[in-house]
Amino acid sequence: MAKYTKWLTKEGLLKLEGWARDGLTDDQIARNAGINRTTLYAWKKKYSDISDTLKKGKEVVDRQVENALFKRATGYVTTDHQYKVVDLDDNVLWARRNKAKNEFKLSHPEATDDDIKEYVYEHVPTRERIELYQNEHTVPPDSTAVIFWLKNRKPNEWRDKREIGLSGRVDSSFDNLGTDELIKHLEKLEGDKDGLEPK
Repeated sequence: MAKYTKWLTKEGLLKLEGWARDGLTDDQIARNAGINRTTLYAWKKKYSDISDTLKKGKEVVDRQVENALFKRATGYVTTDHQYKVVDLDDNVLWARRNKAKNEFKLSHPEATDDDIKEYVYEHVPTRERIELYQNEHTVPPDSTAVIFWLKNRKPNEWRDKREIGLSGRVDSSFDNLGTDELIKHLEKLEGDKDGLEPK
């Protein structure tokens, strides 16, 4: 069983925050920590550092999802980049290798010529990625995201079901009536309500 002190260290708290930020549930976080869920709940109550860390991790994810939903609902502009990998010119490669060799010599005075040569050939690439062009695209608002946003942010105006209150007496004798008979009864009720004669 994992001890709580391990999870109160900087590294332990960072792990807990990362798991929360990755969207793991408390059950999954407890399993990763080698404890059961009730132990994690007890630690959250007893140690504010653990509780605050988990909240902080989850808030980050919630904000990212909210921002992504807002972006989808309102539309956005994205930029594509086109690249090509090319071989370096001999003069450019020579200059970069010389620079790397001199920097390595200064930071490693004890290095042999073979060490320096090996470092230079491992750390100075012979090819380079260059950008050919950028292309901007406008992504229009997504109607599903808009609907979801409005139904949740303004439920009284946008939800599908609206609650309608009824008052008065409900007569169950209407259950067996056909459509035409039901319409006649409704018209009669409407006429009584308005003080008019039934049609």
